[in-house]
Amino acid sequence: MRRPRFIAEQARDARGPIGRLIAFIMARETWAQNIRAIEALGIEVGDHILDVGCGHGRSLATLAARAPNGGVTGVDPSELMAEIAVERNRALVKAGRVDVAVAGVEALPFADGAFDKALCVHVLYFWEDLDVALREIARVLKPGGRLALLFRTDADKAAVKSFPAEVYRFLPLDRVMAALDDAGFDPVQSDHRLEPVLVIARKRSNT
Repeated sequence: MRRPRFIAEQARDARGPIGRLIAFIMARETWAQNIRAIEALGIEVGDHILDVGCGHGRSLATLAARAPNGGVTGVDPSELMAEIAVERNRALVKAGRVDVAVAGVEALPFADGAFDKALCVHVLYFWEDLDVALREIARVLKPGGRLALLFRTDADKAAVKSFPAEVYRFLPLDRVMAALDDAGFDPVQSDHRLEPVLVIARKRSNT
């Protein structure tokens, strides 16, 4: 059954009481997939990590635990989601180990080469321009930095049927891989045998 558009819109930009409910549901529904991406990212204790589209912020504490000598930043275009992420991680935010910013992926408010790793789980569908988004993520990653990108492709017919095309854009895998290459990434791991797809890519040193 296709999800109503107003519910899908809340996943893209959560607002109000319904947005809080969606955040609660998403934190439970996608947790196993977040862990799958985090484990594949190869986090080291001193890493500075960016969670793009951090939403409810449940992943931020797990990332911080794996990088105790580094730092974790979540970024989300929804002010409500950023607020929820701060509430969920209040102690870590107060200790300076986690930070949360409100911004879209096309204009990340961070310096060039600020991060060692980046995580994007189920957010690619909402990006207005895939190429601009991946180039911006590449900009804020250090040379050799890794990106974990987890998403459903257009080959997942059940997802395509379930989510309104006006909100969710499911792309072909080869389109995403080409955009990664153009942005200066080399794939180091690609698990596309089952949906959702998980791609781990490394920023080229000469990018």
